[in-house]
Amino acid sequence: TGRPRLTVFRSNKGIYAQLVDDTKGHTLAHASSAEVEKGKLNVEISRAVGKKVAERAKEAGIAQVVFDRSGYLYHGNVKALAEGAREGGLNF
Repeated sequence: TGRPRLTVFRSNKGIYAQLVDDTKGHTLAHASSAEVEKGKLNVEISRAVGKKVAERAKEAGIAQVVFDRSGYLYHGNVKALAEGAREGGLNF
């Protein structure tokens, strides 16, 4: 569709988000819980990761994305990351 894909990876210790341009195979922006805040993963940290990736997307000139939850349920940390990205200005 021409829009980059916002993909999410969640582990027991962290959550990671990246914007991928599938036509070129390049990562355009990324953010992770390790760079946002130290501590046990929770929804506040996930929301901050969403805001951080949205901020970096704006710097790259991206406003519209396709959300790829990578098979995870849209619940808890994945939902918080998506809401943080929307608060940061990304449109899904």
